[in-house]
Amino acid sequence: MQPTGSSLNFSIQVFALWKSYGSLAVLKGLNLQVPTGKNCVIFGRSGCGKSVLLRHIIGLEEPDSGSILIDSLPLAELKQKKGAKKAMGMLFQNSALFDSLTILENVGFYPTQHPDPATGKKLADSEIEGRAQEALKKVGLSGSENKMPSELSGGQKRRAALARLLMYCPTIILYDEPTTGLDPITAQSINELIKEVQVHLQATSIMVSHDIKSGLAIGDLFALQTDGAIDKTYSKDEFLMSPNPQIAQFLTKYPL
Repeated sequence: MQPTGSSLNFSIQVFALWKSYGSLAVLKGLNLQVPTGKNCVIFGRSGCGKSVLLRHIIGLEEPDSGSILIDSLPLAELKQKKGAKKAMGMLFQNSALFDSLTILENVGFYPTQHPDPATGKKLADSEIEGRAQEALKKVGLSGSENKMPSELSGGQKRRAALARLLMYCPTIILYDEPTTGLDPITAQSINELIKEVQVHLQATSIMVSHDIKSGLAIGDLFALQTDGAIDKTYSKDEFLMSPNPQIAQFLTKYPL
């Protein structure tokens, strides 16, 4: 955590977050701060609550206690502020494409439901289609416009989901295990696309993963979530050389 009085601006701040499901405590006073424009990678074993943290940050779940600030605004207020949540986007582990829509329709779905943030007006169908085709081209899916999600591989689905983010233009992005289940070559291509999206959108992001190689290739800051908490964020060298025994144990279990 950064000391009080730091000159850094933080887009995401999580303070003393607690969440239990029945008798199972998943988040136990978790703290996290992500500076504006940085990508923080949170490592952790499967089932440690990384996805639970993301769902709280984007507002899909309510904590038992604690607070979340997005650009210094409490998340509860952000939900009430009309249009404010459009600044946040999430790449779900399963890509979360609509099974009944074509890939082009999936990518262009958001602007069919919301006005263009630049003008405040709804885009014409032809403009939406053109932008969606351009987004698909950027992620290497030209020619897949009329395919259904069931016709795509896992890596292609992640690419389509990234194209949808390009249409949505969030300034805060959450990535939930973006390379899980992908072969090394496909995972590397997704890593490169994520970095390109980060630059294009100038976004602040959190990626959760147990894929050490991918995380280190993408992130600026690194942390380990264990026992429902995060001790601090580290630079890459600090993380790899940390004297924290839990980090050393994790790096041994999931080697590069």
